[in-house]
Amino acid sequence: MFLPGQAVVCVDDSFPLGIEVLYDELPKKGNNYHIRDLVPGCDFQANPGEMAVYLTELRNPCNKLGIERGFKAERFVPLESDEEVDESIFELDEVLPSPNQKPLVKPPLVPQEI
Repeated sequence: MFLPGQAVVCVDDSFPLGIEVLYDELPKKGNNYHIRDLVPGCDFQANPGEMAVYLTELRNPCNKLGIERGFKAERFVPLESDEEVDESIFELDEVLPSPNQKPLVKPPLVPQEI
């Protein structure tokens, strides 16, 4: 499917009427974006089974459960271009985690006494 940092283009921007009240920004057909994260998702009626993507260029409010609403992965295709992409914006130490990702807790390096 997709990987974080991958360039994609939106091929479907037909959304149900009224959905704009749930989002601050919606992707537009023909615009290029970068995948921020890819997670299991659900459709507008909360039926599971879809993959949702978060886009680096778009940030939206969280739902009642504190989860940012993503977009159906099928709305996007990988960007195929002869242009050289500036990969410096995706240095590993600069990639932001998904807002739904829990912080990594590192285990202690020294064994604890019992």
